[in-house]
Amino acid sequence: MTDAPLNQPAGNETQSTATVAPEQMAWDSRARRMVTIYLPLVCFVIILLFPFYWMTVTSFKPNAELYDYKTHNPFWITSPTLDHIYKLLFQTAYPKWLMTTMVVAVCATFLSLLSSVLAAYAIQRLRFRGSQYVGLGIYLAYLVPPSILFIPLATTVYQLGLFDSPLALILTYPTFLVPFCTWLLIGYFKSIPYELEECALIDGATRLQILRRITLPLAVPGLISAGIFSFTLSWNEFIYSLAFIQSSEKKTVPVAILTELVSGDVYQWGALMAGSLLGSLPVAIFYSFFVDYYVSSLTGAVKE
Repeated sequence: MTDAPLNQPAGNETQSTATVAPEQMAWDSRARRMVTIYLPLVCFVIILLFPFYWMTVTSFKPNAELYDYKTHNPFWITSPTLDHIYKLLFQTAYPKWLMTTMVVAVCATFLSLLSSVLAAYAIQRLRFRGSQYVGLGIYLAYLVPPSILFIPLATTVYQLGLFDSPLALILTYPTFLVPFCTWLLIGYFKSIPYELEECALIDGATRLQILRRITLPLAVPGLISAGIFSFTLSWNEFIYSLAFIQSSEKKTVPVAILTELVSGDVYQWGALMAGSLLGSLPVAIFYSFFVDYYVSSLTGAVKE
């Protein structure tokens, strides 16, 4: 009779522990997920987007706030202004620089994709002797730094009379675009079933017809990925543009905003940041439209 009351609290304590344990486990799981996933992700996003935030703040901040950190918060705008953007667009040749950069990037991307498609298809599908070594050699050519390549290229540009011409950039940019694009497309062409081409060969189709009607439509994600890569590198290229272009109106955006908006030791930070911000928008918009194709091509997946 005396044991029952004594054992009753122990049973209640065991039941309470059993009910609290799942809640504690769930809380530990959420805390662990917060520390291992969400916290690093938040830090990554902040680090990734902070340069764009800083460019935006600096572009719309008046000079009084820009150079006075003691009375104004450097991370915020009290009185926004459009003076820097107005000066950039209407008092400099920035629209001309932007147009030149766009033309050079588009033409270099098209020329690189055309060469890369033909090279990648020949290496992957024609299966000639030593094709694997040729593909490896093309990829190794991509590893050569542009700071070494531009020296012999400068001599060639001078000899051909292309100095101070956007055509010099259009013809030299493929030297570092074609190797990587070819390597990327070789890997993507491997994911396309070869039986489709064999059936077309049996039906009497030529290699060019197979490439145009079968392979390329299935390789659209890979082509878009290579195009994004080529366009981005062409848009942001600095060394060749600095070495081959001398006239102010023919310069590309990366070189022009640094050489034309800096007078001696005076840096026009508002205009510099506005030029960098506007110059990064086309690439960001380009990525936002084709990000799914870009990811699928890198993973080697063929979308239906």
